[in-house]
Amino acid sequence: MFSKSNMASFVTEVLASSGKLEKEDLAAKISKLSRKVEETKEEVCDMINKRYNEFLPSMQGAEVLMGQAEEVSKEIDVLKSCIETEVQQNLHTAVTEYAKLKQQLERNTTVIAMLRHLEEFHIAMEEFHKALLEKKYVIAAKQLEKARHSADSLKAWKGSELPLLRALSSELTVQRENLIYHLGDEWKRLAVWKLPPSKDTGCVCPSILSEPTGMKSFLKTELQLTLGGTKEPQQSPSPLLSCVLQALTIQGELQHKIKLFSQVLLKYLLKPLITYPSLNVEVSEQQGEGTLLSLQFAETPEEHPSPSQVYTKVLMVLKTIHTHLLDVSVGERKVSVILGDLVWQEMSHCIIHECLLYSIPTNSCQLEQYSAVIKETEEFEKSLKEMQYLRGDSTELLKYAQDVNCHFASKKCKDVIVAARKLMTSEMHNTVKLTPDSKLSVPMMPSPGSGDIKDKQGAKKLEASRFENEKQLGARTLCLPVCRISESVQQLMELALHTLSEAVGSSSQCATQLFFTVRNIFQLFYDVVPTYHKENLLKFPHLAAIQHNNCMYIAHHLLTLGHQFSPHLPDPLSEGAATFVDLVPGFRKLGAHCFLAHLNVQRAEMLERLSTARNFSNLDDEDNYSAASKAVRQVIHQLKRLGTVWQDVLPVNIYCKAMGILLNTAISELIAKIMMLEDISTEDGEHLQILCQTIIEEGPLVFIPLPEENKNKKYQEEVPVYVKKWITFKELVIVLRANLQEIVDRWAEGKGPLALEFSSSNMKSLIRALFQNTERRAVALTKIK
Repeated sequence: MFSKSNMASFVTEVLASSGKLEKEDLAAKISKLSRKVEETKEEVCDMINKRYNEFLPSMQGAEVLMGQAEEVSKEIDVLKSCIETEVQQNLHTAVTEYAKLKQQLERNTTVIAMLRHLEEFHIAMEEFHKALLEKKYVIAAKQLEKARHSADSLKAWKGSELPLLRALSSELTVQRENLIYHLGDEWKRLAVWKLPPSKDTGCVCPSILSEPTGMKSFLKTELQLTLGGTKEPQQSPSPLLSCVLQALTIQGELQHKIKLFSQVLLKYLLKPLITYPSLNVEVSEQQGEGTLLSLQFAETPEEHPSPSQVYTKVLMVLKTIHTHLLDVSVGERKVSVILGDLVWQEMSHCIIHECLLYSIPTNSCQLEQYSAVIKETEEFEKSLKEMQYLRGDSTELLKYAQDVNCHFASKKCKDVIVAARKLMTSEMHNTVKLTPDSKLSVPMMPSPGSGDIKDKQGAKKLEASRFENEKQLGARTLCLPVCRISESVQQLMELALHTLSEAVGSSSQCATQLFFTVRNIFQLFYDVVPTYHKENLLKFPHLAAIQHNNCMYIAHHLLTLGHQFSPHLPDPLSEGAATFVDLVPGFRKLGAHCFLAHLNVQRAEMLERLSTARNFSNLDDEDNYSAASKAVRQVIHQLKRLGTVWQDVLPVNIYCKAMGILLNTAISELIAKIMMLEDISTEDGEHLQILCQTIIEEGPLVFIPLPEENKNKKYQEEVPVYVKKWITFKELVIVLRANLQEIVDRWAEGKGPLALEFSSSNMKSLIRALFQNTERRAVALTKIK
């Protein structure tokens, strides 16, 4: 049981020690107090346990204990307050002192670290110089990297602008350049270039900016791969080479060195070997000095090398370089990978444009043989991949070779368009005569009954037969009339037929491209020829007639051209897309327009000549008659000249229509001029009759469409068919020499031949001009109605 004496002694001790807390150990006091609390807790627990046994007797004792517990609690609060005031003040002071000590410790640590980095820098530089003297370039490069790392660590702290650090950086730069110089010097000894002299200076230098003067200048190119400074046989690659390349890698200079090497290699070895078929590469082993690559000249008639030749020469160069120079691992890759990445794109581009482009077949029969080139390209890329010059995803060269159908079509289309344009801009006056027996040579095409003609690969092997229907029409059916066309246009049509025959048996894409190229040929003709020959077509009647025939000739063949080839072409061309019929109206219109434009020029010239006849008035004046006679003679001469120029050129029906139009223009103008005369004297009438009679006699003679004179009489007798005003003109001549009674008789009360050609008012005006005002004229005028 907790007694008063124990409680008093406890309090007394606590109070006695309250003034000495700052001198005694605080932890000991707290421990002692904790033990007292535990003892009190035990006595309280003992008292509570006894409560249920001696409840009433212990009631008073419990109250006493409660009072004692409250006093102990107050003493504890006093002690807690003392701790908070005095102990925490001392704690703040201790923390401040600790922070100062910590800062001092950090400064000391920093200084020690800087001194350690300086020591590392010094040691690394010492090792670097030692390794450099011993030509241990990898060690030297690593030590230089350590020194650089130490210098970078020093710069990371405050105060990096110290003169000491600037001196270290300067020393580091100098030594790095020193190392790179030594490595470059070793690299030059390992790969020694001998290049052609510069075009400008004539000096031999490895500058990639200088240009060789010609193909033969490349014969001075040599590349010597040495044994690394020793004459003893060594394994390839040599240890010195590996050491140099790894050191360059560590210093980050390998990419730059290989790039410069690749530029010289491309310009002076690879590209010349690809471009010039007469250049070959020779690899020779020189005793004790390494391997020498040199270019040799071999006379050849070929303008461009074959793919197999190019692949052989390029592989020989790259294999030699790989064996003696680039078969070295730096990090996780070979040096050959770096060179391959640098040269592949430009090299493959050169091979494509200087070699493969010219190896594309010129006709579809050679396409099957091109599989050998594709196989050679695959083997070439496979060899490059084995030497790690080429990555697995780099197949531009092979893709180009495999797309031979597309390239063939593109090349064929380009060649066809160039050839067509050349024909269109050539002279038109070189002509060939078309007769009913003239036929274009239709290409041989697969027989429709010999299998699936849409099978592109098998179509070429099918039995060929000329494309003809079993049931034949008449021999003259759809034949062009006899005429002359330009030789160039006939060649143009043959070119179109040949191009379409190339499309037969080709792939769908190729056939479609070739078909639309043929359409483009005709579209080009439609646009180019009228523009290119515009002045000549208006100036020369012969060319205008030929151009008319050319257009009609093309339109004639376009009618059936699509049907001839459609069944033999792949889809969708065989389903109706292969047609040229839509171009026919345009060509017919073009030919007609061209010829009509020239006819208008001739009509204008004719009218201009007739305008000099002084309106055919007052012909009793000698000057007036001479001018009129000259104008008529000039018109006749113009018509005869045109008749001769167009003879055997235009089809007969077109010839007669054209001459009829021009002659009709002349007599229509003459009729109009005569009908406008208000007074025609007897002498004037006689002169007019002579002039008109000249036209009547000589006009039919201009109709000479055929070279054989005896065959032209038929067309000269049919002049009224082609000259609308011919009968009218003849009636006018009759009137000029007739009397009043004869005129009235031919009028026949409006039913005679004269009434069919002239109106009553026109005839009355003519009578008034020809005859004097007499009673007989008045009677005659009354009968003209």
